[in-house]
Formats: sequence, structure tokens, C-alpha cells
Amino acid sequence: MRYPAAAICVLLMLATIVLAGCGARFATSYDHPVAADAAAEWKLAGVDVTVPDELVVSEADTYLPRADIVWREDPPGDRKAQVATIVADAARAAAADMHGKRAVRLKIVLARFHALTFKAEALNIKSGVHDVIFTISVLDANSGEILAGPTLVNAAAPALSGAEMVAARARGESQKLHISRHLQKVIAGWLGLGPDPRETFIRIGA
Repeated sequence: MRYPAAAICVLLMLATIVLAGCGARFATSYDHPVAADAAAEWKLAGVDVTVPDELVVSEADTYLPRADIVWREDPPGDRKAQVATIVADAARAAAADMHGKRAVRLKIVLARFHALTFKAEALNIKSGVHDVIFTISVLDANSGEILAGPTLVNAAAPALSGAEMVAARARGESQKLHISRHLQKVIAGWLGLGPDPRETFIRIGA
């Protein structure tokens, strides 16, 4: 029986991953969360997201592009600006319950935003990771004084693929929705405004 070249490539890729140890360990993790009583004194004045120039963007049509930024769901364009918007929107949503008197800004510096390519999403296996890494700080909006952080945050989450993602899209869900919800939960947890989201998991991914 002869197999299409694309199928052979997929099988070889999966075999390589299996031989390498059936995936890698990923985490949602951070040290030094904000004390809940501190966050209770704050109100959000703004969010600043920086995407350093040296981060590498990939548009490669592969399963696992080797790059810092991999993003596909928005139209072709400035991927750094697109992912910065996703992170900023999630941070604003995470801090929406801060109703204190001291105005603060969240400063976020992105180190990695690696979502699934559509090619990887199409694989009908439980694989894939949305891997986002950043540092976060809380600054006094008037003086610039650092009130918390900078803290390194690993915000990896298992990604849906294959039939699971087809079903999710039929429900109106997208990679952007899944990533945004996860980032909101992680940032809220770090701010002491929600449950602790920290966990580790094993997954085939970048």
C-alpha cells in the first residue's frame, strides 16, 4: 500500500516525538503572587505591553515553527501588534475587579507567544500547546514606583486540535478565545483576584 507524502511526513514527525519521550513538560507558573490585600488598594489605569524587537516571528507552514511568535488567526499583518493586543485585552479583563483608590498600570514584556499553526491544529491527536511567556509588573500610575514584580510568568495551556477543535469552532470558539481566557485567569491569579491557576502538564508541543 502506498501512502501520500504528507501522511508519511506526519507519521515521521509523530515517531520522532514518541522517540524523544512522548512530549515535554509545560507549566502555568510564577513566583511571588501579589498579596490580595495589596491588590484591593489598586484600580487599573492602563496596561502597557512591550514586544521586544529581537523576538522572531514565523509564518512558516509547518507543524512546529521554531520562533518566538507564532500566530495565525488574525489576518496577515503585524503579528507583534496582534499578540500585544490579545495580551493587553486579557490583562484589562483580569484586573477589572480592582476598585481601590491607588491608580496603577500593568507593565507586561512579552518573551514568547507560540500558538498552533492551522497545520498543527488539523492533526487529529491530543497534541499542541499555546505557550505564552512574559514578565509582569505593577507600577504606580502617577509616580512610576514599582509596587509588584517584575515577575516571570509561564502561561502555557493545552491546545485543542483535530476533532476537538472542529467541535470548538462549531460552538463559536477560537484559539484567540481559549488563549485570552487562559491569560485572564493567569493574570487574575497572580494579582490575587482569582484562584491559583498554577499547574504542570505533559504535552506534545513547541
